[in-house]
Amino acid sequence: MAKKADRYFEVNPWKIVETHFDPAYAKVAESIFALGNEYMGVRGYFDEGGTTKSLTGSYFNGIYERENLGSGGYKGVVNDTEFMVNAVNWLAVKVIADGETLDLAKCKIEDYRRSLDLKTGLLKREFIWVTGKNVRIRLRFERLLAMEHTTEAVQKITAESVDFDGELQINLESDFGMIHQMHQKNYWDVQEKKAESTYTYIAAKTIHTDIYLFSGSVVCGESNGKVLEAAGYVEEKKAGVTYQVSLKPGKQAVFIKKTWNGMEDMPDWREQLSHVSYESILAENEEWWSEVWKKSDIEIYGDEENQQGIRYCIFQMMQTYHGAKAGNNIGAKGLTGEAYNGNAFWDTETYCLPFFLFNNRKAAKNLLLFRYQTLGEAKKRAEALDCKGAFYPIATISGRECCNLWQHASLQLQASTGVAYGIWIYEKVTKDREFIEQYGAEMLVEISRMLATRGDWSADGTKYGYYCVMGPDEFQMMVNHNCYTNFMGKFTFVYTLRVLNEHEGLAEKFHVTKEEQEDWKKKAEAMLLPYDENRQIFEQHDGFFKLPHVDVDAIPMEEFPLYHHWSYDRIYRNDMIKQPDVLMFMLLFNHAFTKEQLLANYEFYEPKCIHESSLSPSVHSILAAQLKKKKEAFDFFGFATRMDLDNYNRNTEEGLHTTSIAAAWMNIVYGFGGMRSDDEILAFSPTIPICWNGYRFRVETDNGTIIVNVKTDRVEMTLESDRECEVLVYGEKYILSSKRTEIAIPEEWR
Repeated sequence: MAKKADRYFEVNPWKIVETHFDPAYAKVAESIFALGNEYMGVRGYFDEGGTTKSLTGSYFNGIYERENLGSGGYKGVVNDTEFMVNAVNWLAVKVIADGETLDLAKCKIEDYRRSLDLKTGLLKREFIWVTGKNVRIRLRFERLLAMEHTTEAVQKITAESVDFDGELQINLESDFGMIHQMHQKNYWDVQEKKAESTYTYIAAKTIHTDIYLFSGSVVCGESNGKVLEAAGYVEEKKAGVTYQVSLKPGKQAVFIKKTWNGMEDMPDWREQLSHVSYESILAENEEWWSEVWKKSDIEIYGDEENQQGIRYCIFQMMQTYHGAKAGNNIGAKGLTGEAYNGNAFWDTETYCLPFFLFNNRKAAKNLLLFRYQTLGEAKKRAEALDCKGAFYPIATISGRECCNLWQHASLQLQASTGVAYGIWIYEKVTKDREFIEQYGAEMLVEISRMLATRGDWSADGTKYGYYCVMGPDEFQMMVNHNCYTNFMGKFTFVYTLRVLNEHEGLAEKFHVTKEEQEDWKKKAEAMLLPYDENRQIFEQHDGFFKLPHVDVDAIPMEEFPLYHHWSYDRIYRNDMIKQPDVLMFMLLFNHAFTKEQLLANYEFYEPKCIHESSLSPSVHSILAAQLKKKKEAFDFFGFATRMDLDNYNRNTEEGLHTTSIAAAWMNIVYGFGGMRSDDEILAFSPTIPICWNGYRFRVETDNGTIIVNVKTDRVEMTLESDRECEVLVYGEKYILSSKRTEIAIPEEWR
């Protein structure tokens, strides 16, 4: 693996800490220190702004804009794109001391420290500002987003004089004048605004999608027990208050801004905020996160770097999504940046869903409900591509296809088959028959109809498959018989037929005739899966074995990310792989393959993978652990958990790799824990990295929560329930209960 860590943050098991200010690393740090509560998210930009390079991003789930790209003149090519739009900056601040404005890029500072507490979600930044007159003011900026009441947030600023004696001015603003950096435009039309001495509000609508957002704030300031007077002001797209305070050595002033951000008018928002305080949100968040860590924490003994890494991943996963609202989805960057336009991709079902299935089933169900709610748009997309049924978009916010790159939007079927997989694994784990009957079956039927019209028969009429497609690899386009696409197509046909057979009346309900079912059955049976019998290797697509070879380890670090340094067509002209393709379906349906097949395919494809996708390292680590390649498994594991913390892909500044964060959880539970959920019984084959003293994780099941405690020589398993649960451990059946079960780790797994 050619990529290396770019270590910057202090290692701490429960915090992310920045010990100095480096302007060159500012945008990376903004992503790392991003806060979110599923509804709203803010990057870790400086409250006071300044001239430091920044992506000052404030985003809301469900608030998006649309741009017309002009007609391409071809049917099926997307002419409109939708994107999560940069919204109100409710944290905007100006700090002025004796006429000098605070700007970290220009001012002298001392004792800089910024920290993110993973137990509370409190982001704190503090430093001493040495003014041009060589006097010092200690400043502390704190911010919190409420995890329970997701429309609420609080900002706290403390200014303490060290040896400053003069006038300090603090402006607290809410600013709709934000420039969406991806498009270099402002997308807000302000509807109303007002600013008084104790409160401000401002409301605006997006100019194309007409989505409304209201931001109201209650403010207060005090110095040494005395309430400070403020003056309100409004500008074109701003509403704010300004405080003036005389600050003397040893004295301090504290300013608090409580904010309510909502997508509808709420007449009593000020009354609601009167019951909110910095302390109350902090306490509620501490309780909320305490429950998260009780249910979802992964403890690693003897490795603080990866302990920090996996906790950060779980923290950001829960910030991005925890099932607060049915129909929300997970963008590729969550609410942390504008790359990928805030769109959701096929990895929602294949990477994120397993995390929620075993940590938060309500969230898992709500993720799938997004696909049901947008089924109508998927059917329109299928029609545009000359197919029947439903063709789910490769990138979407509202359910419409948002990718204007035809080779992705029209050639990738994995969003649709990913939905089918998500329904299948959800049913397998939860046994939720009602979901299948009310939602899942209809989606499966429409996806199968698309698959039956998107594919075709070979010239001799004996084999069925998909022509001119792009698989998960994405470094190969317009290929025939991509093995992943064909494999998942076959699976979807078989599973849909099984659902129709097991649930009486569904075929009639969705007008699936016996002739249509027979057609799906024939196509599934005739599906072509390119495979070399002698080497036991699945060919990624027809002709892949004949492609020119590239030594991926010889590519200089300076050429990453490749999309920025290689011409677009160059990446398609060789056997280099962006992310797992064959190995991906061998993980999703792991029990269907022999150890010999897994080993042969891993050793063939792993050296070809450049890991240009953040989704890649976890899959390799999980399979390497299964194949007892312990060093490789551990190396890939560190890459996965610290992908963003150590800026492996040199693009963390664009936002966090949210779905790879979920994959990092899989990396431990499915990797070292050896859990497999694709067969009839939940199975485990734990192993332990040589540098660890042990690790512990939990998974939620129908019968209770299983606690898996892996030590150097044994596995201890307990079921938090008064019921029992049957599992496989190293291939042997065990009945778990509230009484601890101890199992020695076999020599071959040590």
